[in-house]
Amino acid sequence: MKKVAIYGQAYTTLAEKEVKILLTVLEKHNIVVFFEQQFYNLFVKNNSLNKKYPTYAHFNDLSNTFDVMFTIGGDGTILRAVTYIRDLDIPIMGINTGRLGFLATIQKDQIEEAINLMLKKEYTLQERSLLQIETSPATEDFAELNFALNEVTIARRNTTSMIGIKTSLNTEYLTNYWADGLIIATPTGSTGYSLSCDGPVILPNSKSFVITPIAPHNLNARPMVIPDDTDILLEVSAREKDFLISLDSRITTVPLDTKIKIKKASFTIKSVLPKNQSYLNTLRGKLLWGEDVRNESL
Repeated sequence: MKKVAIYGQAYTTLAEKEVKILLTVLEKHNIVVFFEQQFYNLFVKNNSLNKKYPTYAHFNDLSNTFDVMFTIGGDGTILRAVTYIRDLDIPIMGINTGRLGFLATIQKDQIEEAINLMLKKEYTLQERSLLQIETSPATEDFAELNFALNEVTIARRNTTSMIGIKTSLNTEYLTNYWADGLIIATPTGSTGYSLSCDGPVILPNSKSFVITPIAPHNLNARPMVIPDDTDILLEVSAREKDFLISLDSRITTVPLDTKIKIKKASFTIKSVLPKNQSYLNTLRGKLLWGEDVRNESL
């Protein structure tokens, strides 16, 4: 490991402490550090760094010569970091200053150990599939960033009325969901918005996507797991003249006649899993599975 990137969205006392721990460990091993420009400016403004660092501000400023990107924050920070990495194949390690942390799993007391394990190559890379969207007519907001790591969501706008979402899989009609919206989630996103709408949990390496209706009026409409090589076509009907599409945390309004095609993206995002961690352990801890006195003796 010779060169790394650091990304964050907000300056907090906790973030400052974790960045300082991270920098100390990296510099001990003579690893070159690049900061995301806006995040770096926050630290400079607060006089929190004792030296200058090179920065990046866009996808074009990065390359596959970076060994890893460290994110400082929660899972939302990782979703934003993906817009910088895209198809560059730079692995992500998330240092958690957020709350839940399904993706950002490294705590501040684990930073040095995690980096040492990486230097000794005692880690695995989890490949995470993404969704890619096409709209007709084309939506300018998705011209460059047309992918999502967690989910693509279709939702009503400026109304309490339901919308109809005609759904076809590989050109074959499935159903018309009457609901507040529809979530198409990746395995990574299965523990996010989809889970709160009664969707299933899917392991990251599963080759599946989940279609989850949001508050469906047709009560027999249930989340559906589909192969990740399925092309999904959506057409919306509603009383309003437009509706919302969100890709992870990026959201835009589109006219009602917009047709949406969703498929698996041509690239993956890799997350670093140190030897001392496992996804099942994270899942068990974050969802409080087994939090029962009857399990204390197990």
